[in-house]
Amino acid sequence: MATMPASRTIADLIDELAQRIPEREALVGAGQRYTYAQLRAEVRRVAGALHALGLRRGDKVAILMGNRPEWLIADFAITLLGGVMVGVNTWASARELEYILAHSDAKMLITVDRFLKYDYRALLDSLEPHRERLPRLERIVCMADDATAGWLRYADLGSFAARATEAAIEAAQRAVTPDDVAYLLYTSGSTALPKGVEFQHYALIENMWQIGERQRVTEHDRLWLAVSLFWSFGCLNALFNILTHGGCVVLQEHFDAGEALALIERERCTIFYGTPNMAQALHEHPERPGRDLSSLRGGATIGTPEQIMRVVELGAREVCNIYGLTETYGNCNVTDAADPLERRLASVGRPLAGVDQRIVDPQTGKVLPPGELGEIRVKGYVTRGYYKDPARSAESFDEHGYFRTGDLGYADSEGSLYFRGRLKEMVKTGGINVAPVEVEEILMTHPGVQAAFVTGVPDAQRDELLAAIVVPKPGATLSSVLLREFCRESLAAYKVPRLFRFVAETELPLTTTGKLQKNRLASMFFSDRPGHD
Repeated sequence: MATMPASRTIADLIDELAQRIPEREALVGAGQRYTYAQLRAEVRRVAGALHALGLRRGDKVAILMGNRPEWLIADFAITLLGGVMVGVNTWASARELEYILAHSDAKMLITVDRFLKYDYRALLDSLEPHRERLPRLERIVCMADDATAGWLRYADLGSFAARATEAAIEAAQRAVTPDDVAYLLYTSGSTALPKGVEFQHYALIENMWQIGERQRVTEHDRLWLAVSLFWSFGCLNALFNILTHGGCVVLQEHFDAGEALALIERERCTIFYGTPNMAQALHEHPERPGRDLSSLRGGATIGTPEQIMRVVELGAREVCNIYGLTETYGNCNVTDAADPLERRLASVGRPLAGVDQRIVDPQTGKVLPPGELGEIRVKGYVTRGYYKDPARSAESFDEHGYFRTGDLGYADSEGSLYFRGRLKEMVKTGGINVAPVEVEEILMTHPGVQAAFVTGVPDAQRDELLAAIVVPKPGATLSSVLLREFCRESLAAYKVPRLFRFVAETELPLTTTGKLQKNRLASMFFSDRPGHD
């Protein structure tokens, strides 16, 4: 039986692992390899440099780069000193970058000069003069061969590291408490500015340990991680799941299906962490049949049963279904790797240890019995609030201290949760509320349907019409008439979609992190493209 680490701060966790398993490989990426002992030494070296540059407890440091070892080393160095790591979306526009750097009060930015098609030097130059627009930003550290005026090269940090004594680093580490904020991550807002979500040291260890326990992770596991580190799925759930169990993190700087297959094979990765679009790309890649993916065992993903089955077919037979929000430390529910596959496909699992969850009537707050649909509310491992937004923080919790997720679901008699979409996604047609997921599940049982997504389309007579976006299986012949008749066999008349649109899976609107943009589905019924039926 595995034992939870004794440490309750990130730096102490790295120390504990370096003492217990110093020669075990901890981190691989960008041609670099670190054992736990080497990782600890490099983190302390960078922490020394940051300390010499003036970083102190409570200071914010933003990181903007792809999945490189330097991302994690800087992250751990910042939090060792009691600083707060601010994860920045690598796809951020100039406006979004300025907002995050200003709102977070970032004192430093650690970045690369370029990533994929993005020129971060040009982006940051467009925000000049920094002293006026970003008055708290004192220094930019950049991974580049040449230094921009006023910037510091990451490679030159070593010259500053020698200026900080071991005693100073140790004193800074000892001053960090488990309740201190370690991370500040920004949610991607579609209609409002992103919210800064705060995460504390102790919960990053405790909650993620429980995630790994559900996935049966051990120190012999090797995580394939191409999910962007700025996303909570990456730097919270996947990362600390593996680290708390002493496993190895294998980074892919950015997702490319062919490179991912080769990396998983070469590094003998056992744990898959990915989104449905990643799984689809891997599953359909022409090189997949020739790659040895037999090392894969488990991990985590989200999606429909068919989407999850793609991960199983890649080799991750014990993959777990998960549920949570950024505010609930990413995952608050996880299926057990030992659960029957049918259960892992349908349910998102029981609440993790330390999580108190209830299903309530969203209007009255009354706790509902098993099997009844209501709002999911969570207490336990939940953010302490939104940075510099006390009003929004207060309204996000009910009078009993439960976080209002805004999600719909029900629990069975054994406590397993079944996610049924967002409250705001409920469609009101003819005065009656319809949960889109209920209709989607029926459509998905048709042998010719690969994926189905239901939304509401404005209508003068009925408020909204129920509309379905359908991805047919290859070779299947579908029509609106056929699917309406199919739905009538299992659904009340008002739950049968009035509108259908048939699309390829690649046409679905996705966010930069691979999530379906459900708020854009209705717009697909207002174009003149083929398939509108």
